[in-house]
Amino acid sequence: MKAVLLTGVRQMELVELPVPNIEKDDDVLLRVELVGICGSDMHYYERGTIGSEAVEYPFVIGHECAATVTAVGRGVSRVKVGDRVAVEPGIVCGNCDQCRAGRENTCRNMKFLGGAGQMPGCLCEYIVMPEQCCFPVGDKLSLTEAVLCEPLAIAVYAVRQAALRPDSHIAILGAGPIGLSCLVTAKAEKVDSIYVTDKVPERVQVAQNAVATWVGNPDRQDIVKEILKQQPTGLDVVFECAGQQDTIDQAVELMKPGGKIMLIGIPETDRISFVIERIRREEVTIVNVRRQNKCTQDAIDSVACGRISVDFMATHKFKPEQAQQAFDMVSGYRNGVVKAMIEMQDQ
Repeated sequence: MKAVLLTGVRQMELVELPVPNIEKDDDVLLRVELVGICGSDMHYYERGTIGSEAVEYPFVIGHECAATVTAVGRGVSRVKVGDRVAVEPGIVCGNCDQCRAGRENTCRNMKFLGGAGQMPGCLCEYIVMPEQCCFPVGDKLSLTEAVLCEPLAIAVYAVRQAALRPDSHIAILGAGPIGLSCLVTAKAEKVDSIYVTDKVPERVQVAQNAVATWVGNPDRQDIVKEILKQQPTGLDVVFECAGQQDTIDQAVELMKPGGKIMLIGIPETDRISFVIERIRREEVTIVNVRRQNKCTQDAIDSVACGRISVDFMATHKFKPEQAQQAFDMVSGYRNGVVKAMIEMQDQ
């Protein structure tokens, strides 16, 4: 099978590897159709690490994918050969204290598709995943929508954790795929107003087209001042989706007393900081969002019924031999890219 290997920092190679085998009763052999390039993939591509997780080269990255079932283990009943599925990349044990407490997203024994030191990713033609990670999408979702249900599930979880109300005023700092997913999810909850910021002009425009209440670019204006002009008492919730110290600081400045900051972006540095006097005196709640927890099916259902639209985020598609070109484009935020995808099969 064709596979794209990460062979070094900013180095990729298209190679032939053996097709993986079904080994367990609950294994499903998947023909990967379409792969989305995620921000966490870019950390591996640009630096070879995410925090303490370091790539051992060569390595197959990628965890957002839509696939077709080609074979199943003898214990599989949830999917069948020929099914089109969205893939949940986190394989949980179901037995640790976190899983038993309903916190599968912090499973102590999690193996993550395309996670360094855990298991190879999906930037290849075939993968094997357990049945629990395969979610049939039928004919109601396109392959593109099925891929985008992975980041959407994170947004569904984040919005759920934020406990938004219809009268909530919120901001989303960072209009990449996760931030835009938070935007469409929050809009589906019919919150009062949504302020969105990004440094990439094309992404600001995409957010505006997605009917954000207000959009801004922190390189061109004082976004805190502009938002507080419209919401002088501050915001109820800020979704920090950029993983930058600047946006974390902006989130604190935008808060009303008792508000929530949802940390979703992955910082490049090991440490971040907060103005402790501000968040202490105003009793600001800071919530770390670790992927998603049992929200994949909800994400699929929301897209299938038309409650949430996501396909506008898919701006570019590439062939496997163009993978490095795709990753370089995403790294440089070029050509108005929001979500780039790799077509592993002829579409």
